[in-house]
Amino acid sequence: MELGAWVYDQVAGVVGEFKGAAGPYVMLRPVGGGREWQADPGDLRPATPAERLSAGVRAANERARAGAAQPVPDLSRPPEPVPHCVACALLVRERREAQGRFDHSAVTDMNVLLRRHLWQDHP
Repeated sequence: MELGAWVYDQVAGVVGEFKGAAGPYVMLRPVGGGREWQADPGDLRPATPAERLSAGVRAANERARAGAAQPVPDLSRPPEPVPHCVACALLVRERREAQGRFDHSAVTDMNVLLRRHLWQDHP
């Protein structure tokens, strides 16, 4: 069984994502995330296309109900700082210095930190 494969747990009656082995059992996670559970490998079978579709739709509906269905940010462009924010300005300065050193890893790190700052402090 491959990591990430969707299987049907015949005992629990649900589709889960295969996460790995744990002794004589396997670990499964609900489609869309959630608490893992153990299952006996003999009780599993590959999920049918209909079961996969149903599990995916269920996960999307749960995300929408929970309010997590937010637009995905455009990650192809660097984040824009908020004017007059000292923390934003410092992160942009660090990013600019990393660009000058051609340190693309540090540039990516600064973009991640700036996005996190924007998400936490400038909702």
